[in-house]
Amino acid sequence: LQIHITRMSAAAPQAPPKKAVQVFGKKKTAVAVAHTKEGRGIVRVNGRPVNLVEPEGLRYKVYEPLLLLKVEDPEGVKFGQVEHVDVRVRVNGGGNTSRIYAVRQAIAKSLVAYFGKYVDEHTKRELKALLARYDRSLLVTDPRRTEPKKYGGHGSRARKQKSYR
Repeated sequence: LQIHITRMSAAAPQAPPKKAVQVFGKKKTAVAVAHTKEGRGIVRVNGRPVNLVEPEGLRYKVYEPLLLLKVEDPEGVKFGQVEHVDVRVRVNGGGNTSRIYAVRQAIAKSLVAYFGKYVDEHTKRELKALLARYDRSLLVTDPRRTEPKKYGGHGSRARKQKSYR
């Protein structure tokens, strides 16, 4: 009878998992996925800083969820945790405007999810109420989609003209 004894090496202590949430935002055919984790307050869209988002005219739409928190809580008492959160957003599909709206929705929803998971439920509710009061589309996806084209015409509803002659 042989007995084999193997030594169990002590596993290297693992670092605690980072606090992170992943949330999506949609507008028409654009889909944005926001990955929010604890960090230094960096916001990036498709790997680029948020201040380089194109088109320039809609750039403030992306800033809106973050600016709302600053306006509501300038000293950072309730929502001060936002300054220690990194948000990385990947967006594809759709046109320029729908991409921007998908990104802003993804950022807003990811902040709500992060606060609900890692801060506390009361702050999450306050944040959600603040965002919904400003613009409901920051939290709720717009269900409207383009109607498919049908035969016998140029579009979904337009028909070819009849001449009767």
